[in-house]
Amino acid sequence: MRGVNPVAARLMSTLAGQLGNPHGLLGKGVAAMLNRSNRFAIEGAAEAAAVAPGEAAADIGFGGGVGLSLLLDRVGADGTVHGVEISPDMLARAKSRFARDIGAGRLRVLQGSLTELPLAESSLDAAITVNTVYFVPELDRACAELARVLRPTGRVVVGIGDPDAMAKMPFTAYGFRLRPVAEVIGALEQAGLTVEDRVIDHQPIPAHLLVARPA
Repeated sequence: MRGVNPVAARLMSTLAGQLGNPHGLLGKGVAAMLNRSNRFAIEGAAEAAAVAPGEAAADIGFGGGVGLSLLLDRVGADGTVHGVEISPDMLARAKSRFARDIGAGRLRVLQGSLTELPLAESSLDAAITVNTVYFVPELDRACAELARVLRPTGRVVVGIGDPDAMAKMPFTAYGFRLRPVAEVIGALEQAGLTVEDRVIDHQPIPAHLLVARPA
């Protein structure tokens, strides 16, 4: 990018890459940062998805894993949580941290992406995915996958940062796809979902929670 210091550009590119796929020693710090910075949006997404005891829920692109904890609390002893993540390091981290829940059968941790979910058709009552669609080239395919795995009464919440605010962050110029909110809503609707846009006024980046249900 013109006018950008090469060292700063490399740093921002590295950070952007880690946000999309945390890995290595740096990834451990990124995971902790994601848990802190995204917690408000993940909590909002879990609430908006109305996850209830006994249900089957999923956090897709769970990163640092805070969403897994929130969903496990909500589904209770009789429910099941599926954690889907593209990063092998974050999968290993979750398997260690949640070993007891995995052993009890309450949590399944699976490698996969938004465009190829390792989940059966109509298998979920609720799903959340927060700050993930920036790294997905094929938005329509991702939305079709989300629709595929939902039960007829299911809910999925797609959490994204406000694109205008996100564009002001220096790292989003490297590998991020900042789509207008209307474009994401349109892709979800094209997949056969009805969508409600709920806004969390959080600074410096407000969040949009797109609550989608089968039409």
